[in-house]
Amino acid sequence: MTVMIAQADGVMTLTLSRLDKKNALSAQMYQQLSQALIEAAADPQCRVVLLTGGPDCFCAGNDLADFLAGGSLNHEHPTVQFLHLLSQFDKPLIAAVAGLAIGIGTTALLHCDLVYATASARFQMPFTSLGLCPEAASSLLLPRLVGYQRAAQYLLLGEAFDGGQAYQMGLVNEVVAAADLLALARQKALQLAALPATAVQQSKRLLKQPMQQQVQHVLHQELAEFEQLLHSDECKTALKRFFQR
Repeated sequence: MTVMIAQADGVMTLTLSRLDKKNALSAQMYQQLSQALIEAAADPQCRVVLLTGGPDCFCAGNDLADFLAGGSLNHEHPTVQFLHLLSQFDKPLIAAVAGLAIGIGTTALLHCDLVYATASARFQMPFTSLGLCPEAASSLLLPRLVGYQRAAQYLLLGEAFDGGQAYQMGLVNEVVAAADLLALARQKALQLAALPATAVQQSKRLLKQPMQQQVQHVLHQELAEFEQLLHSDECKTALKRFFQR
């Protein structure tokens, strides 16, 4: 399994476990993550989901070769299925981020309720350098969170930022030492799991509700633009350079 699943005390922990590829997400991993979220949503014993890549690397983005072999970005595509499940998941989602958080490794965090990271975590959304556009509704959610100019800095220029900068802009709740990261994230997950489940889920629903319809619309729009760009000469040239590195 490239996604390790453990459940205890009301918390389902999903650990990306493909360190030889820096936890780059394959179609198989997207399928495993989607299935885990479906099971978590249906299981009354599961109160909270904790997502991590372990102490060294969160996620280096998509496995591009695998992604390009996945076919059209329709509702059957594993990436598309995961994005819709993630954006509509009704139980608390917590992320613990160390090391690389590239592309979807950053944009997925915009759908999490609590995010904890190390100071040295490296966030980046290098879509334009690959001839692509934002995904996961990040073109909507990131400007709302950090302001337009800063969102443009990270989505247009694709500049990287660290855990401290992520904390300052509100993407991360707390910056912690690497040795304490998973323990703190699990402590917060257990705190949430101990609260009345219906109250927590209704509260999350109320927090998300004002933008939920817009998020789904933008997610669809981004995917359509993303697929068009995938077939452009600019993108093909950029991807060729990427694979030659």
